[in-house]
Amino acid sequence: MSSTTADLLFGQLAATAVTVVSSRPDVDPQMVQEIFEEAGTLLHNGLALDHLDEHDVHTVVTQLCVALVDADPTAALMTRFYAATETPEGLDDPDGVALAYENVLRILEL
Repeated sequence: MSSTTADLLFGQLAATAVTVVSSRPDVDPQMVQEIFEEAGTLLHNGLALDHLDEHDVHTVVTQLCVALVDADPTAALMTRFYAATETPEGLDDPDGVALAYENVLRILEL
């Protein structure tokens, strides 16, 4: 994973953790930050996004962060997987994006 991709991934996940903490005052902020950091590390080490260009990486990371705070992250990611394969609007490599979502589901065991 390029340093640009890793920076984006870790930056967006950290920002998502902050959003979760601010919207749910009953959670332990450090635990939430650790969870999102661990997710980033697993995805980075698992090379989940390495095959994507910069545009598609931005799309996947943004949608990943939205999906991870959904009540059902697995369903949210599957919805994005199917959208990439069935209606791939605005994607440079729809098959690669679908593969990235599949990698995320597998790596994070969702």
